[in-house]
Amino acid sequence: MTQTATTEADLDLIQRIIPHRYPFLLIDKVRDIEVGKSCVGIKNVTYNEPQFQGHFPGLPIFPGVMIIEAMAQTAGVLVGMTMGLADKGAKVFFMGIESAKFRRKVVPGDVLELHMTALRGGGKVWKFEGRALVGTEVAAEAVITAMFDLSKG
Repeated sequence: MTQTATTEADLDLIQRIIPHRYPFLLIDKVRDIEVGKSCVGIKNVTYNEPQFQGHFPGLPIFPGVMIIEAMAQTAGVLVGMTMGLADKGAKVFFMGIESAKFRRKVVPGDVLELHMTALRGGGKVWKFEGRALVGTEVAAEAVITAMFDLSKG
């Protein structure tokens, strides 16, 4: 495992680690990174995001599946920081989502904190426990398994 002393990833570093881009890059920064262990992703939810045109007109609610995706992207940055994957062109694939629960609506103006903790990892397959918070309220929680692929093509 390659370890780094960096404890925060800004938007530039996030894009060097994971392949997601607008409009599907769902995290703005990652902080409190403890390589191999945990981190906190930040997602500023704003009304001008494309999903609010249809989810739902007159009642904008950030989709639960996008909260789970933001958790996964946050976890991807943790793996990237742990394994030195910046600028390596790593691809990330969902393998499983377990125990997903949605506890609170997330709406424009909310700031999602995506608390991700590695349960298992070190190679290509990692498993994480995640909680999405708005302030002190849990908005969603899930266990996520993902595979990281460095092969070309």
